Amino acid sequence: MAAKTFDMIVIGAGPGGYVAAIRGAQLGLKVACVEREHLGGICLNWGCIPTKAMLRSAEVFHLMHRAKEFGLSADKIGYDLNAVVQRSRGVAKQLSGGIGHLFKKNKITSIMGEATLKGAGIVSVKTKDGVEELSAKSIVVATGARARELPGLEADGDLVWTYKTALTPPRMPKKLLVIGSGAIGIEFASFYNTLGADVTVVEVMDRILPVEDAEISAFAKKQFVKHGMKILEKAGVKKLDRKPGTGVTAHIEIGGKIETHEFDTVISAVGIVGNVENLGLEALGVKIDRTHVVTDEYCRTGVEGVFAIGDIAGAPWLAHKASHEGVMVAELIAGQHPHPIKPNTIAGCTYCHPQVASVGLTEEKAKAAGYSVKVGRFPFIGNGKAIALGEPEGMVKTVFDAKTGELLGAHMVGAEVTEMIQGYVIGRTLETTEEDLMHTVFPHPTLSEMMHESVLDAYGRAIHF
Repeated sequence: MAAKTFDMIVIGAGPGGYVAAIRGAQLGLKVACVEREHLGGICLNWGCIPTKAMLRSAEVFHLMHRAKEFGLSADKIGYDLNAVVQRSRGVAKQLSGGIGHLFKKNKITSIMGEATLKGAGIVSVKTKDGVEELSAKSIVVATGARARELPGLEADGDLVWTYKTALTPPRMPKKLLVIGSGAIGIEFASFYNTLGADVTVVEVMDRILPVEDAEISAFAKKQFVKHGMKILEKAGVKKLDRKPGTGVTAHIEIGGKIETHEFDTVISAVGIVGNVENLGLEALGVKIDRTHVVTDEYCRTGVEGVFAIGDIAGAPWLAHKASHEGVMVAELIAGQHPHPIKPNTIAGCTYCHPQVASVGLTEEKAKAAGYSVKVGRFPFIGNGKAIALGEPEGMVKTVFDAKTGELLGAHMVGAEVTEMIQGYVIGRTLETTEEDLMHTVFPHPTLSEMMHESVLDAYGRAIHF
């Protein structure tokens, strides 16, 4: 059987792959996209989108309990966990279906099946109807990643969950252990804590949210503890004794001593590993380092015509980074000259309560890189909109190069900061200085005014604090 020929074959239809396919089609390329499970990948089906839907339910539930503060009344406040989950699944399904529509609109050949690279420019796809052969000069690997499992802490779907079970829980945990305090761990800790679970978070590093600025991590921790979470830092889960139908005894090492704690449920969120297996990458000469494909700044693997984008190509493991790489690679394949992506202009957002968002260098990393810095801060309590919203807990922090005024980094914690961070992202991309930001007129009353005040504070000019 002759291979079907395309200009570009994309393996994986997550936020990297489907965007690459659409951009390639827009540029006139004949594109095929192979996906083994769901259009939209983990992000739309089991990650970014359904978690935000569930966190929104928790946020509304939290606000209902505060009704009296706002002059309102709400009696017999409760929740139906199944209904919360069903809403979340419905949101994911709507968006996943939308990708199928976009593929048809852009005349992309969509194939459901498992892909293997059989040689230069040849992809074999195992579908439910048999095996198809495809060929193309350019192949984009966008197979994503999955939850890392540590020996002895493996998920079983009953007592120990990964994100998938946590999104479709068989029950509401009463006493929950969350292992790992990165974005995934903290978001689930926040969700279940808000709904009433007794939550303990264990983090092996010296602070939670370890990639964030230390000041922001400390502020967030204070809020989590205030909301009833227990946080154990510089701690590791050494062993889990599982008692089916009863719970788990966790052996946790803290300060060189082992403590035992009882839980009915454990969520493991200790990072991810790239989906590099069974793709035929090594046979082609593609270099793999610790489950991630090694690429250059243009996502080229070093093997002619083979690109890797998104989570499989390494940190930062963010959907928006994958999408942007997808666009860049499609443009390269189409003969254009896109700019490479600068990791320091990509924002990270965590949708816990309170939210956390950041871009660029932390204060610590800026100093370690040799910069002399000016740092500005502004608290939510000094902002009229934050007080009117009933959200006075939070802060905005900005880090500047003292010599040039370049915005090196911005870090926030508080209500809606995941929406605000984009202002600083644009600033970083345009190589903004403090003067540009000071001269920008921010609308009043908005939370974004705190961004302006934080810049002013770095130069001793804050007005409202």
